[in-house]
Amino acid sequence: MEEMWGETSVTGDALKSGKAKLFDEGNYGMFIHWGLFSNLGGVWEDKTYYGIGEWLMSKRVANISPKEYMETAKTFNPTEFDAKQIAQLAKDAGMKYIIITSKHHEGFAMFDSEASDFNIVDATPFGRDPMHELSAACKELGLGFGFYYSHNQDWTAPGGTRGPEVDEHGNKMDFKDYFYNKCKPQVREICTNYGDIDFVWFDTPGDMPKEYVVELADMVRELQPKAMMCSRVGYGMGDYASIGDMEVPTRNVEGLWETADTNNDSWSYAWYDNNFKSPKKILGRVIETVARGGTYLFNVGPDSNGAIPSIGIEFLQESGRWIQKYPQIIYDAGSSPWGYALPWGDVTTNDESLYLSVSEWPTDGKLYLPGLKSKVKTIALLDGKESSALNYKMVNDWLVIDVPYKTPDELISVIQVKLEDEEAIVETNLGIYPNIPTRLLTEFGVAKGAEQKNVRWMEKFGEWKHANQVSDWEENGTVTWEVNVQKPGYYYLDLEYAGEERLVWKTTTDEGIKVQNQQAATDKYAFRNMGIIEFKTAGNHIIKTSLVEGDPTTSSLKSIKLSPIK
Repeated sequence: MEEMWGETSVTGDALKSGKAKLFDEGNYGMFIHWGLFSNLGGVWEDKTYYGIGEWLMSKRVANISPKEYMETAKTFNPTEFDAKQIAQLAKDAGMKYIIITSKHHEGFAMFDSEASDFNIVDATPFGRDPMHELSAACKELGLGFGFYYSHNQDWTAPGGTRGPEVDEHGNKMDFKDYFYNKCKPQVREICTNYGDIDFVWFDTPGDMPKEYVVELADMVRELQPKAMMCSRVGYGMGDYASIGDMEVPTRNVEGLWETADTNNDSWSYAWYDNNFKSPKKILGRVIETVARGGTYLFNVGPDSNGAIPSIGIEFLQESGRWIQKYPQIIYDAGSSPWGYALPWGDVTTNDESLYLSVSEWPTDGKLYLPGLKSKVKTIALLDGKESSALNYKMVNDWLVIDVPYKTPDELISVIQVKLEDEEAIVETNLGIYPNIPTRLLTEFGVAKGAEQKNVRWMEKFGEWKHANQVSDWEENGTVTWEVNVQKPGYYYLDLEYAGEERLVWKTTTDEGIKVQNQQAATDKYAFRNMGIIEFKTAGNHIIKTSLVEGDPTTSSLKSIKLSPIK
C-alpha cells in the first residue's frame, strides 16, 4: 500500500445504478492483506522490522534477495485458514464485500497460477487455492468479492518494477517481459477462474507505461464487465477514486470514492502489532467516511496460520452489532449537509431524516446543532427500532435538543431529526459550542501572507500521517476563521502546532480581544495552551491567528481549539 489520490473515468448516475450499486450503497467493505509476508510476520533473521509488514522484503526495509525470499514459501502452511469463518466475520461486521490480495509487490500469488510457479499451490506445503474457497464463501453469504493485484511492482519477477533485471539464465528482462509473461496472464486468471467478481483493485501504478495500463483495464472490462476498478490502476482508467491510505477527508468529497484503512498499524500481520482500533473507533471512521460522501474499506491481516487475530475479530463483531441496530446510518446513506464533522460526532442522511451519530455525549443535557434552516418535524432518540421523542428549541440560530444526561449507547448514540423536506438546508459559519471543545482546522480558515498546504509523513515505515497546515509565514501573515458563537463567555484557547524552540503566537477577535503567549515547540504537532479568549456577544465573529516570533518556515499551525470554561 502506498498513498495516492486518483482520478476516475466515470462517476455518473448511470454507473451508480449499475455495477457501482454495491459500492455506492454498501459503503463498507473488508480488505484483506495476506501473502508470503504474513508467514514472516515482520521478522527477518531474528530481527523485527517495525512498520507495514507487507514491505518486509523491500530494499527500504530488510532488503531480502529474491532467491532468499522465495525460499521461505517452503515453510508457509496456513492450516487454520477458514474461508467461511472470514466471510461470516465480514457479514457480522456489517461489511458488504471482501477484496483480498491475490498478488502483492512481493510477487507471490495467493492463487493457483499457471503463469508462475511462485504461488501458494505449487510453492508451499499448503497446496490449496484459498481464493477459490473465499470467493465461494462470499457468494454463499451474499457478499461481493474482488481481488487486489499489484500490477506494476513485482520484486521477484524479472522485469517487474523494483524486481530483478535478469532472469535465472542471466538474460536481461524489461517491463514488457514482466507484463506479458506474468502480469497480464495472472490478471486474466483472476478474471477468469473465479466466476463473476465485483472488484479488481490495482495498486501503485507509478510510472508504468500507459499502453500497458490501458491494455490491462480493457481486458478486465472485457472479462469482468461488472467489476469495479479503483483509480490506482492509473491514468484515469478507474471507476472510482481511492484516496490516501489511512485518510478520511475533513471536507465532503463529490463522486465515487473510498478510503482504505487498517485495523491496527500494519496492513499485513506483524507479530508485535496489537494496536487494534476499538469498536468505537471503527464505527467513528465508518460514519465519518460515509458522512463525507465516501465508502470505507477496512483491512484485516491474517497471520502465518491464515487466522485473523482474535482481538480484531472481537472488535469487528462488536462494531457490527451496532451497525445491525442502526443500518440506516451506513447503507445507502447520504453525506452530511454541514460538509464536515461536528465536535460531538457526525451526520449522515437517509430520506427526509438527519441521523446524528453522537460519539461525545454532552454531560449537561443539551446537544447543539448550528445553522439548520429546514423545518423540523420530530426529533427522537433511537435504540434500534425503538425511539423516544426529544424536546427541542431554537436559540441564537442553533437547534438545541434536550437529551438524557447519561450516554444512551456506550459506543455511539443516535438521534433522528426528521425534516419537513427531504433536503436539509444549512447556513452557518463554523460553530463555537458552549458545552464541548471546538477544534478549528486551518484548512477551514483563510491564510493570508502564509502558505496553506497538505503535508504527509511516516510515523513507522508505511504508516502515513496527514496534516493540512499553514507555514512559511510572512510578516503579519494570518489565518482567519469566520465562526458563529452560540453562547458568549470565556473559552480556553489552545493552538496545535509544530516547530522549533519557543514560538510566540497571537490570536485576535473582531471584538478587540487579543491573546498572545510564548510556548515551546517540537517537531510533532501538539496542543499548547495560550490563555483565555472572551466572546462578548453571541453570533458571527472573526478569529485571526498569526506567528509573532519563531522560524517562519518550520513553524506549522494545524488547528486551534476553543474550550468553554465551566
